[in-house]
Amino acid sequence: MLKDLFSKPKKKKYAAIPSEAAKQDVPEGIMTKCPECRKIMYTKDLQKNLKVCLQCDHHMRMTAYERVESLLDEGSFVEFEEQIASSNPLGFPGYLEKLEKDKKSTNLDEAVLTGTGKINGLSVVIAIMDSHFRMGSMGSVVGEKIARAIEEAAKLGVPFLIFTASGGARMQEGVLSLMQMAKTSAALKMFSDKGGLIISFMTHPTTGGVSASFASLGDYNFAEPKALIGFAGRRVIEQTIREELPEDFQTAEFLLEHGQLDAVIHRKDIKDKLTIVLETHQQEGELTW
Repeated sequence: MLKDLFSKPKKKKYAAIPSEAAKQDVPEGIMTKCPECRKIMYTKDLQKNLKVCLQCDHHMRMTAYERVESLLDEGSFVEFEEQIASSNPLGFPGYLEKLEKDKKSTNLDEAVLTGTGKINGLSVVIAIMDSHFRMGSMGSVVGEKIARAIEEAAKLGVPFLIFTASGGARMQEGVLSLMQMAKTSAALKMFSDKGGLIISFMTHPTTGGVSASFASLGDYNFAEPKALIGFAGRRVIEQTIREELPEDFQTAEFLLEHGQLDAVIHRKDIKDKLTIVLETHQQEGELTW
């Protein structure tokens, strides 16, 4: 009837449930939701923007290989093939199984990727921690790979660059994990004594034993915007000192304001800024140190 043409449609009592076939028509991973502002965007657009939210500028976590692709000259990265693997010295239940699961999901052997590469033609030895692997926790193999990378930088006479992202020491390895703080710090000291250039770039999050050792020992200490950087957790500190901490406590911006960082650098500017630093320490193609 004619009146049906202009009548308001009746509201459905129940929402229609998409069929399984309809669900399969939407490719998995095509959309990504920002954990900060909750905006949903196309994953391909997010990747083009270096995984920085198009709405609120939130810097999302990058994988180690994504970092290589965004930072190093194409085809210049050569990974160090370190044939070392984590064991289970404390017999921690399920530890080796969890490591195998992370190896398959990240295509990494451990929570750090090391190798050589070039940034706008300038050679570096680089170590990139990946929080997708055991939350970037520092175990004995992570410490060993970083120490070996530092030693390789000394042999090659090139700067050492590290991107940190870690929840701290790996509890499944106990004191062997804590020993890596001393090992990596000692390796950096010997490298520095030889005149080596150390650039540390802290990303979200850099906490625990990592922040208290090699992450903070750079000649240049940089960080990405709003990165969480600190040793103990906020709640633990507040309960210890019985005081309420500032809202921005342990953020990169807070540390910069209090003299613990040299700069907070947006991800899109990292390559250019590092190029300036590397060129500053070169003279006629040779390292000044």
